[in-house]
Amino acid sequence: VGGELLQIEATLMAGAGKLIITGKLGDVMQESAQAALSYVRSRAKVLGLEDDFYQKLDIHIHVPEGAIPKDGPSAGITMATALVSALVKVPVKHNLAMTGEITLRGRVLPIGGLTEKLLAAKRGNITHVLIPKDNERDLQDVPIKIRKSLTIHVVNHMDEVLGYALAKELGKVVLDN
Repeated sequence: VGGELLQIEATLMAGAGKLIITGKLGDVMQESAQAALSYVRSRAKVLGLEDDFYQKLDIHIHVPEGAIPKDGPSAGITMATALVSALVKVPVKHNLAMTGEITLRGRVLPIGGLTEKLLAAKRGNITHVLIPKDNERDLQDVPIKIRKSLTIHVVNHMDEVLGYALAKELGKVVLDN
């Protein structure tokens, strides 16, 4: 989403397993939300959730500023983090931004437009940013002033993302990919 910070909201309601996605999202971004939910479902036990948690809930993912179209895969890890946060009732750290495509197995894939995304984080007074490990080499193209103003963490897997992002640790979340 270029050089803009997006907030991603997730809320849970009693229901029958419906995933609701709003905020004028394009096809790729909607698919990212579905992939995020599939990842979370596949990790239910590790996250301390019942295997069938999703059958008892309707899950709503919303990206505010609904009149503005949004698309692309780079919010995948953010959507997964928002879902986990809502489900385990642990908030996401307020000074953190993240970008990365998510796979069904929780791998974090590279994104485009890293410089613009880091600049947006700096403008938004963010202090910590999670980026895909495969984008680490792109940091050389980011102006040093921006790099020095942010603490940048490189991540390969959603387990690492959750370790950095959530305000408290989740029991035994371990890599098993």
